[in-house]
Amino acid sequence: MAPYFDRIPNPAPCVACPLRRLPVFRANTIEEVAFIEHMRMDQIKVTAGHTICHEGDPSPPLASLFSGWAFRYKTLPDDRRQILNFLLPGDVIGFQANMLGEAAHGVEALTDVVLCRHSRDQLWPLYCTYPELAFDTTWLTAKEESLVDEVLLSVGRRTAAERVAMLMIHLYRRARAIQPSGDDVVHMPVTQQHIADALGLSLVHTNKTLRRLQKFGFFSFRQQQLQVPNLKALEQFAHFAEPPPRPRPLL
Repeated sequence: MAPYFDRIPNPAPCVACPLRRLPVFRANTIEEVAFIEHMRMDQIKVTAGHTICHEGDPSPPLASLFSGWAFRYKTLPDDRRQILNFLLPGDVIGFQANMLGEAAHGVEALTDVVLCRHSRDQLWPLYCTYPELAFDTTWLTAKEESLVDEVLLSVGRRTAAERVAMLMIHLYRRARAIQPSGDDVVHMPVTQQHIADALGLSLVHTNKTLRRLQKFGFFSFRQQQLQVPNLKALEQFAHFAEPPPRPRPLL
């Protein structure tokens, strides 16, 4: 069976990672970056549409997303799929398996992605020697839990329009943080099917809701470009209430 990835030869050192220059990520000490470099086994490329790890995989990769978009998902026996959340550069894959023994969800590459794969054997030395990095891993887990809370609230109580608006706000804010161009347009490579699978809506209902929100002028979503001319108005419509994001950990 052919591997699902291509190994990238001679990846740049972690200290030169372009993500570290973005204000959305917490600055690490020289010693922490050196340890992260020690943890990193290699850097691989996975093409769009390929599965990075399967549900129930006993040994999924522990990796951080260097570039591209991916998503976590769970499926039912009849292949119905629920997208749990979307992954952007800086997000980590595989922490759950360290606690549960196997992957509780699958991960698929939405675009071509580059992953930095890390050694699981180095997690315990990380906890023992670098308490701030250890706290970072706890923060990432807590953040994932809060995202699940939002998904449950959306699917259980928000209207279809509010669900779509909340997802657009979430993805727009995250994409803008890693694409700091200064304007109100971001690259967003999701399809209407991805949106439907993330929000528990039919494709037809998703299409109608997107067209209605765009007709109201809340955003424009065409050819993988999302423009939000008035983010505050969209947030008010969706009853969005979240404090300004704190700098995220980067492993």
